Amino acid sequence: MAGRVVKRAFKFRFYPSAVQAEQLARTFGCTRYVYNRALAERSRAWSQERRRVTYADTSKMLTGWKRDAETEWLAEPSKGPLQESLRQLQGAFERFWRKQTGYPQFKKKGRSKDSATYYSNCFIFRDGQLRLAKQSEPLDIRWSRPLPEGAVPSQVTVSRNARGQYHVSILVEDTITELEPVDRVVGLDAGITSLYTLSTGEKITNPRHERTGSCAVGEGATSTRQEAEGIPEPGQGPTEGREDSWSDRRSGRDYLHKLSTRLVRENQVIAIEDLSVRNMVKNRSLSRVISDAGWSEFRSMLEYKADWCGRRVVVIDRFCPSSKTCSVCGEVASAMPLNVREWTCRCGVVHDRDVNAARNILAVGLTVASCGDGVRPPRT
Repeated sequence: MAGRVVKRAFKFRFYPSAVQAEQLARTFGCTRYVYNRALAERSRAWSQERRRVTYADTSKMLTGWKRDAETEWLAEPSKGPLQESLRQLQGAFERFWRKQTGYPQFKKKGRSKDSATYYSNCFIFRDGQLRLAKQSEPLDIRWSRPLPEGAVPSQVTVSRNARGQYHVSILVEDTITELEPVDRVVGLDAGITSLYTLSTGEKITNPRHERTGSCAVGEGATSTRQEAEGIPEPGQGPTEGREDSWSDRRSGRDYLHKLSTRLVRENQVIAIEDLSVRNMVKNRSLSRVISDAGWSEFRSMLEYKADWCGRRVVVIDRFCPSSKTCSVCGEVASAMPLNVREWTCRCGVVHDRDVNAARNILAVGLTVASCGDGVRPPRT
């Protein structure tokens, strides 16, 4: 199969010296300050003047803050991470305007991961060593796997998690070989008790229930790394330390990577619902569960891996009555409360609520894939 060039991020642990740790702490603090101050300025301008502040406006503000005697310390770290914090804020507003997320929130020290992004003019990568701007020594990186041969990093992001562990994510171009076509398709129904139910009848355990460190992602799931399956995992090396792997599994991200890779590898078409996570998390009784499940992140993983590998993800209308439509005869029930997990259609078929929904999602997805959005499979 033909190869294609994609951007991939490779994530590694590193151990900063005392001087580097102090410099990074100042940089993290400055990026957080710039983000929060720009957010405050944009919010004030809108609430008091109904004026929308742009990224360019905040970039000019940053220049002024660096010259101000009270905040001249903003000139100490590299300019790249500070500009990137303004880009991230712009992205947060754009997602809010598209109604994908809530209004941008202030970053609080100690409550979110510290990070700083450097572009190619703010670091030097030479002879397998990475040195950030304004640092005299290269980072002590644990290279758990090699970067692609001849790779030239275009961006690096350093981060420190709540446990005080440092990581660096290196963005490079890589050539990915598309997978051979397969004749399997699948529909996915997102749930609470189960993370996803497949149209095949398989139910995928929600990672919030994972407390034993198991890597399993469902019945018959493989626990091997994706390098053996033909789909690389961005930002995850095959030989990370035990502590890192445990942290990854607890967060569920490694779990979602394995599941998304498996589904893309096994299926030519994957049909999912266009879930409005922003609205769903307003339900206080479900918000924590929904956030833990990582639905938005999982969809993103499916989409970019499918794009890499010559597969297709079809997203159907969120208002499709998948749960209360009989996947056999097409009859639509008048109501289907959340506590109803099994129901019997008038045609006599007994349905598992989630499996039935997944089969309807697949049917609609295949119709959309063939005929375009706005159409539905005919009732039988």
